[in-house]
Amino acid sequence: MPDMLLLEVEETMEKALRAMENAFKRLRSGRATPSMLDHIQVNYYGSMTPMSQIGNISAPEPRLLVIKPFDNSALADVEKALIKSDLGMAPQNDGKVIRLNVPPLTEETRKKLVQETKKALESAKISVRNARREGNKDLDTMCKDKTISEDQRDTYKDKIQDLTNSFENKLDQAQKSKEAELLKV
Repeated sequence: MPDMLLLEVEETMEKALRAMENAFKRLRSGRATPSMLDHIQVNYYGSMTPMSQIGNISAPEPRLLVIKPFDNSALADVEKALIKSDLGMAPQNDGKVIRLNVPPLTEETRKKLVQETKKALESAKISVRNARREGNKDLDTMCKDKTISEDQRDTYKDKIQDLTNSFENKLDQAQKSKEAELLKV
């Protein structure tokens, strides 16, 4: 039973890491990547649909995104969604495709984006620590209910702490990597 708990804790920590990495994908790093549009929803025939399901998104050049909707009638809806989004880029609609020019990052923008990565890192670390706390609480309950011995509880608490340390290191490395990418001129 404590082994299952250990797996649950690890799975929760893994989710925190993936969530932070997904948040990093949305941050623009001066290069155009289709994943920059993953969080944008398009009002398509009355339902909110992810941009990636509306059409093909490509990056033919380092500073250009091209969106070609599967259905040309969705072109105006895609354009509206891009204008409303937090991207800060003006879409260019030529009647067949939408082009998004990704402007180069200014020093001020880079610093703001680095701050965003630090916020995402802190949020992920809080999730990892919450998983540790919940796991330790469950171990204490098992020990109190005489399901496991105190020695087993302490052993598993050490394993949970090792997992916590490991995931915090992974989180730190991912943030440092994204920060270096953002600050690279």
